[in-house]
Amino acid sequence: MSRILQWSITVALAGFLFGFDTAVISGADKPIQALWGLSDLQHGLLIMSMALWGTVIGAIFGNWPTDHLGRRTTLLLIGVLYLVSAIGSAVVSDPVLFAAFRLIGGIGVGISSVAAPTYISEIAPPKYRGFLVAMYQFNIVFGILMAFISNYVIGSLITEDAWRWMLGIEAVPALLYTLMITRVPRSPRWLILKRNDVAEASRVLRLINPAADVDAEIAAIRAAEDEERNAHARFFSRRYRLPILLAFLIAFFNQLSGINFIIYYAPRVLEAAELGSQAALLSTAGIGVVNLVFTMLGMSLIDKLGRRTLLYIGSAGYLVSLVLISRAFFGDALGGIEVPLLLALFIAAHAISQGAVIWVFISEVFPNHVRARGQSFGSSIHWIFAALITLVMPWVLGTFSGGPVFAFFAVMMLLQLIFVMFLMPETKNVSLEELQKRLVGDDVKLRRVHLSGARAKA
Repeated sequence: MSRILQWSITVALAGFLFGFDTAVISGADKPIQALWGLSDLQHGLLIMSMALWGTVIGAIFGNWPTDHLGRRTTLLLIGVLYLVSAIGSAVVSDPVLFAAFRLIGGIGVGISSVAAPTYISEIAPPKYRGFLVAMYQFNIVFGILMAFISNYVIGSLITEDAWRWMLGIEAVPALLYTLMITRVPRSPRWLILKRNDVAEASRVLRLINPAADVDAEIAAIRAAEDEERNAHARFFSRRYRLPILLAFLIAFFNQLSGINFIIYYAPRVLEAAELGSQAALLSTAGIGVVNLVFTMLGMSLIDKLGRRTLLYIGSAGYLVSLVLISRAFFGDALGGIEVPLLLALFIAAHAISQGAVIWVFISEVFPNHVRARGQSFGSSIHWIFAALITLVMPWVLGTFSGGPVFAFFAVMMLLQLIFVMFLMPETKNVSLEELQKRLVGDDVKLRRVHLSGARAKA
């Protein structure tokens, strides 16, 4: 287990860069808009959402390098993209060039959301798969927390062009990650399915679990692959309709919770709740701590309680927090501690549920043959909606108060609860090849009762 943990931690550091890159822009939000005199729409497009459009590109096309170059080589490429983006974003003096470098970083984020969960799910034993893949999410929220803290510290110490230092500091962890990733082995499933390198795959499998029957594992991987090849099914076909639907819905609801809206615009939202600018920046660091703590709690529970139970818990927390925040804005009950506390409750609900589950769940429900493609599909849905929300939010916040905005997200979380109740299967403690048998095939029906066996056996 020690080797798997070491490799998983190293690969999951791509999530740290993901989280840092995603959240660090919040500290540069208003200074950049004032510096370059951008309208709300220009600011939303060129500054705030450009990295997310890069993420969409990376997520859509990330399956190609993940499959053809390999999981490890792709993870190495990601580190280079982050490094270039961090340095470039910090030194440019033109909004268009700034947008171009943010786009490059976004492409790295998108590809990482395909390659990292795919790699970890393929080396992890079923008993620990939820925890190990969720380490990617832990590193995302740790990166978000460090970005908030970094922004606060730099903003307190530097008065002129502080935003350049906020963005440029990311080059340090990007370089360290790039050097570390060279020490992890290639995925044994990728070696078998894409390179037919059984000898190297056997070596890695023995490193993962010296007591395992490696020949039986390889035979199971080959049998599952033969079944898929014999089916001759396109990705968007009846055969994969259930995994595709499950990946779409969990990614859709992840973003329609409002999480990226909060992460990107936390200082602006808290200032709208009548906190001062420095208090707003400090409160975002507190939100980052809550995110980290409850992500750790979700990681510790995901293989015990299961994925569905965590989403039930999260749905309840989402609904309570979003409804009460909406009421506070509608009732003009602002200026106190209520909204920051409710935002902390919202973040806790997300971290213990969607935050811990999404990358694990998407990496589990697709067969080996199309896992990278499925991860790419789920990630692209996630990031398309993230980009759309980030693009329109400066206009939305300039047009509406927080009341209707948070009410809309509350309605979406009610719909998520219905999804969990009637469609979502449980995937804990089931091998990837066994999940393939249960979720893939022309005869699989879109009914929860059909999947109840998976939950009972898990």
